[in-house]
Amino acid sequence: MPSLFRRKPADLVEDEVGEVVEPTEPVRAKGYTPKKGEATPKRPVANRRVAEAVPKDPKAARALNRQRRSEEARERREGMMNGDDRYLTVRDKGPVRRYVRDIVDSRRNVGSIFFIGTVAVLALTVVPNLRVQVFGNLLFLAMVLAIMVDSVLLARRIKQRVTAKFPKHTERLTQLYFYAIMRSVSFRRMRIPKPQVQPGDRV
Repeated sequence: MPSLFRRKPADLVEDEVGEVVEPTEPVRAKGYTPKKGEATPKRPVANRRVAEAVPKDPKAARALNRQRRSEEARERREGMMNGDDRYLTVRDKGPVRRYVRDIVDSRRNVGSIFFIGTVAVLALTVVPNLRVQVFGNLLFLAMVLAIMVDSVLLARRIKQRVTAKFPKHTERLTQLYFYAIMRSVSFRRMRIPKPQVQPGDRV
């Protein structure tokens, strides 16, 4: 008499084997990172950069490398002159430094004549005439005094304008003063980055 509590092995196999359903989308392992350029649901189009062909001739390859370096240097130079933060040094980066440059470039600075005045004074001091030499020395002292007064006025303007426009900035005011004064004593055409405003413009 067959037992009511025992089942045949074939019945157990039929219970465990079910219909296999193929997944509609590939299953990714936990923590899976798509490869570079691989298309994903959030990135449907592969964005792998196509490598440029390298000439087999060593001479042509060197020429191509020189051309690429020249283009990159020109791009960095243009970006630096135009005030692009991607190409600026740490000293020139940031909106606060840009604003300070605009303040300096929008005014006529006495310090911009410093080098011309110094050359003129040196020329007067070599003249074999005591009165001319004394006049040259007095002219130099007057020029230095004028630059100092103008620098104090520039520092006061920077403190007022920067504090009002960037009340939560983390720049040291003394560093901003020095940065502005050094820019003010240089020729306008030699300033890097180049001026983005004209003298007299409102900033």
